Amino acid sequence: MTEIDDDTSPDQPRSTTEPLRRALGSRYLQYALSTIMHRALPDARDGLKPVHRRILFAMRELKLASNGRFRKSSKISGDVMGNYHPHGDTAIYDAMARLAQDFNVRYPLVDGQGNFGNIDGDNPAASRYTEARLTAAAEALLEGLNEDAVDFRDNYDGTLQEPVVLPAAFPNLLANGSSGIAVGMATNIPPHNIDELVAASLHLIKTPDARDETLLNYVPGPDFPTGGIIVEPKENILKAYETGRGSFRLRCKWEVEDLGRGTWQIVITEIPYQVAKSKLIEKIAEIIQLKKVPLLADVRDESADDIRLILEPRSKNVDPEMLMGMMFRNSDLEIRFSLNMNVLIDGVTPKVCSLKEVLRAFLDHRRDVLQRRSRYRLAQIDKRLEVLEGYIIAFLNLDRVIQIIRTEDDPKAVMLAEDWGGGVFLNDNQVEAILNMRLRSLRRLEEMELRKERDDLRAEREGLVELLGSDDLQWARISDELKEVRKQFGKKTELGARRTQFAEATEIEDVPLEMMIDREPITVVCSKMGWVRAMKGHLALDTALKFKDGDEGRFVFHAETTDRLLVLGTNGRFYTISAANLPGGRGMGEPLRLMVDLPNEAEIVDMFIHKPGRKLLIASSAGDGFIAPEDDIVAQTRSGKQVLNVKDDVRAKICKPVDGDHVAVVGENRKVLVFAIEELPEMSRGKGVRLQKYKDGGLSDATTFTLANGLAWKDPAGRTRTETDLGEWIGKRATAGRMAPRGFPRDNTFT
Repeated sequence: MTEIDDDTSPDQPRSTTEPLRRALGSRYLQYALSTIMHRALPDARDGLKPVHRRILFAMRELKLASNGRFRKSSKISGDVMGNYHPHGDTAIYDAMARLAQDFNVRYPLVDGQGNFGNIDGDNPAASRYTEARLTAAAEALLEGLNEDAVDFRDNYDGTLQEPVVLPAAFPNLLANGSSGIAVGMATNIPPHNIDELVAASLHLIKTPDARDETLLNYVPGPDFPTGGIIVEPKENILKAYETGRGSFRLRCKWEVEDLGRGTWQIVITEIPYQVAKSKLIEKIAEIIQLKKVPLLADVRDESADDIRLILEPRSKNVDPEMLMGMMFRNSDLEIRFSLNMNVLIDGVTPKVCSLKEVLRAFLDHRRDVLQRRSRYRLAQIDKRLEVLEGYIIAFLNLDRVIQIIRTEDDPKAVMLAEDWGGGVFLNDNQVEAILNMRLRSLRRLEEMELRKERDDLRAEREGLVELLGSDDLQWARISDELKEVRKQFGKKTELGARRTQFAEATEIEDVPLEMMIDREPITVVCSKMGWVRAMKGHLALDTALKFKDGDEGRFVFHAETTDRLLVLGTNGRFYTISAANLPGGRGMGEPLRLMVDLPNEAEIVDMFIHKPGRKLLIASSAGDGFIAPEDDIVAQTRSGKQVLNVKDDVRAKICKPVDGDHVAVVGENRKVLVFAIEELPEMSRGKGVRLQKYKDGGLSDATTFTLANGLAWKDPAGRTRTETDLGEWIGKRATAGRMAPRGFPRDNTFT
């Protein structure tokens, strides 16, 4: 239980109790609603969160017009904090600075002067060093505030008024996008092109029941301020806009630059949205260091005001498309931008909206703004017409008006009581206007101008009354206003031209390594202690090689740089290494454990070249094994792939290519068993089945062979001996077998 003091009556304080769960629940709900409505989610009508709306309104109050002077950012953030947004000035300045960053905002709402950050990810300068004013786009959002276009509310301390929402002459929510994390919900909306949004809005006005698929003809997808290329299929984009949730694959824009003599380099001119250039370069440098893309030799940043990143290939023979495909997979040169159109409808209700619903909310808001501005203008016209009628009466009776003013002690009361002909009397407002009239206005020409103004206002009033009474006229006026916006920010302007292009993705999910690497002969050397290196060329396998003190050679075989090597550890895991990534042969090499995650307690069982389509006989020291397709054991990560399950003291021991129709196994007890290979299951992972039965000891060796050709082994003298009469040793799998033939090696191995 929790106790709550109620001090509404200072003389008699009282306390109430309620369950802690209810108390916490109600307070957390208040916090959640405050976060959702007043901080994280944008309003569907003007596309702004409260902090951005207050920044623009405060700048308007400071008269920082787009063609006017700049003011210090510290003054702006101070006014916002003191008058409307009682939070930290750093948060306010950061929000304002983002509105000025043309690489973050498609149509900047703040015109910044000074260092407002850059696409590298550097922060803006301190607010005392920068200046700002509104942009034309921001003025379009604010247009109509003086004409009762929207509701106002008290600020946080009740001393000032602030707008609940801005009039918004264009659909800013989609034009500039938005992102935020609330309590239990989030929003992420990419920026779009105003010209396309206006076209879709005009179509929606003509056809209110238009389908989302039709709107996609006008809004094909986002238009990011940093450009790039969207490679998302059209059906995925349609589904995202229909449901309000989805994602877009966005790639950098690149081209091949010819350097002459067959050499070339890749030039990246646009990078994906919200990717910091400096971090992107760091990531690419890491890829080069780890040799994830072996053919990429170097990356350089030659950017000035524009983006110019250089990717230098290691060889001129590689396909640029393949190289970039690998870069898309391994770096932020391709990103996936998620769409979650969770917005506040009418500033109150959070809802995940479709493209049509968001545009509909904007258009309904514009209609409400039009009606309110029209009614406001109508009231102003009525007030002015009232004054004009009084002026005209005064001019018709000018001598009497002058006489009353000159001779009467209380001219206002006399003029109110005076009959100006035909039972016409002046009211209080008219008399006040006449008494405040300047002497210079008492000329004949003024009467003609008054009558003309009155006639013009009457005609305007008739038009407004007709407008307010006709839905068709209102939508026609809104269409005209949108067309004016289109002229100001449309595709024919520098700001409005589409920046993000569309293309079909060229998938390179399985790029053959040989297409990325120059094929060169190497000799792979791995020592007993696990130090591996690659000697250039195919050396004689009996060449004398140097090893560290206490170490010696174990695996030496010919390979090529395009090969992939498979390594089996005693823990039953297979590891895959690219031959191109092996260290050079000048030194002693590098420990294999630095290239893959081979545990310290595990030893290397075998190392060999991967041959697609081949099958392997894999067995443990306990005598369990199976046949494994080699394609299924290739690992994609450093941690390898578990293939043979072992536990306790059991170790992986045998890995032999399958070549023949029978299996021969020999135990540490020198008993040999031969059985048909069909008795072994084929699987990608497991413990396997029993190969041979042992009372004590375990498996010593196993091999596959063709029964018709006989079983071969080397005798103690090093001569190859072949036994063709194997009837004595042939049996069923998992039997004990018979003692090895005379002359069988004492180490109980077939090789």
